[in-house]
Amino acid sequence: MNGSQQPPSAHSLRGQQAQFIKGAIDIIPLCLAVLPWGILAGSMAIQSGLDVWQSLGMSAIIFAGAAQLVTLSMLISGANLFSIIVTIFFLTSQHFIYGLTLREFVTQLKLKYRLPIGFLLTDELFALSVPKVREQALSVSYLLGGGLTFYLFWVLVSALGIWLAASVPDLAKYHLDFSIIATFITIVVPMVKNLSTLAGVLCSLLLSAALSLAQVEGAIVMAGIAGMIFAVIVAHLTHKPAEEAQ
Repeated sequence: MNGSQQPPSAHSLRGQQAQFIKGAIDIIPLCLAVLPWGILAGSMAIQSGLDVWQSLGMSAIIFAGAAQLVTLSMLISGANLFSIIVTIFFLTSQHFIYGLTLREFVTQLKLKYRLPIGFLLTDELFALSVPKVREQALSVSYLLGGGLTFYLFWVLVSALGIWLAASVPDLAKYHLDFSIIATFITIVVPMVKNLSTLAGVLCSLLLSAALSLAQVEGAIVMAGIAGMIFAVIVAHLTHKPAEEAQ
């Protein structure tokens, strides 16, 4: 074949399709968990003064539930652009960790795969990916299947929220924002596998509650950073040097 690239075999294509479908199926429970969250994002966009297409575009382009909700809340409260940018930067900074965790796998891929995976990499998709990375069973098709399914679901439920904002009066009284808490519980709890992680989660939880009660601005961001620092300290204190272990 003079070194030319062989076309993918039928067996390879079937394997890729199977992985794509598996990723789509695995993420469905997390899609259902963010159903109220997506509806809330769409309805809040309308309440903040955006029109239908701007609201839908926000979900389709930004594709970051927490960032969207915080941005909309700050817009409603009259926050300036600089405050919004700084807050969202720290709020979404966990994606740096996601990228570093998947770096060994992603750096081997072509740019045409890295870009869509980077866009589709949400908290939910990362939670599915971590066990696959540990098992060395992660594939591009699996990531794309899960990511695209979640993306389409998010846009659709955001559109539903936009429609409900105009059809259901006092939508906020149904407390759909509780879905944010429920979703992060389902993501975080399975990832607590050691003492340092547990310590960091508890630190963030308690500190965020205390700072929120004290009405401190940026309570969630401060609590998150403090939790990460505390987790590193605990990991360092509980780690035995090699010479002590012998």
